[in-house]
Amino acid sequence: MSKQHRPGAIQMIPLDQIDVLNPRERNNRIFEKIVSNIKAIGLKKPITVTPRPLAGGEERFLLICGEGRLKAYQSIGEPTIPAFVVQVDDEEAFIMSLAENIARRQCRPLELLAGIGQLRDQGYDKQVIAQKTGLCLDYVKGILTLLEHGEERLLVAVENGRIPLNTALEITRVGNDEKDVQAALQEAYESGQLRGKQLTQARRIVLQRQSLGRTVSACHISRKTPTEVTTNSLVRSYQREVDRQKLMIKKAEFAQQRLLFIVGALRQLFANENFTTLLRAESLETLPTYLAERVWSGGH
Repeated sequence: MSKQHRPGAIQMIPLDQIDVLNPRERNNRIFEKIVSNIKAIGLKKPITVTPRPLAGGEERFLLICGEGRLKAYQSIGEPTIPAFVVQVDDEEAFIMSLAENIARRQCRPLELLAGIGQLRDQGYDKQVIAQKTGLCLDYVKGILTLLEHGEERLLVAVENGRIPLNTALEITRVGNDEKDVQAALQEAYESGQLRGKQLTQARRIVLQRQSLGRTVSACHISRKTPTEVTTNSLVRSYQREVDRQKLMIKKAEFAQQRLLFIVGALRQLFANENFTTLLRAESLETLPTYLAERVWSGGH
């Protein structure tokens, strides 16, 4: 499906002859650091390009990796940049660009993982994708499953290390039923897949998934193309807010039920003379006012 690229040579390429293959938004802090390093010590690693001459004979190049370095050169006004020139087709260029981003982990998770989906759409099987990207086969299989189900929120959580891939796949498998999802989280906790903060984060992600949906489109839409406000978009926004409010009410009711249970338990304990005697002996016979008012109607 693809051909091997031949080793090339480093050349000085005019910046205005280079087209970006996979343009990505940049972190301003990291970009400024790249610019300052280049100003101080020069370019340590050339960019990689492949030639794409136009029909009229104009010489053009397609950028495979090094967009940050390319933009840094543009920002400081350099007319040319050192580039490693390789001879590859469009498909191989895309794979090389994706593999570079995976190795560096500097692109946003959804962009990175969507690239794995593009390789699948181009006809590569999971084994080949794993080999070309250097990722584990089970990881590639799991990511493709989440992509097929539109689980962007879970994808971001997995890539950021907030929840394990197996847990995300189990949540996807059980669907949107709240009881089934909570049961999956409980099973993951008991089996040791989720521990400590991970369980809390997983519950938070599940709540966001239920109230805001599986996608996080608003987080990765380009700022250059503002979303048009339509009747349907307003209705969707209203529905999301209604769902959020319903979830908030449900959580409040759950907290109230717990509080009533605690109050009932305290009333039974304080009705036991042996228990109250023990509290007095330990100088623990008083309660905070707001709690005492709920345990006893008049407060103590």
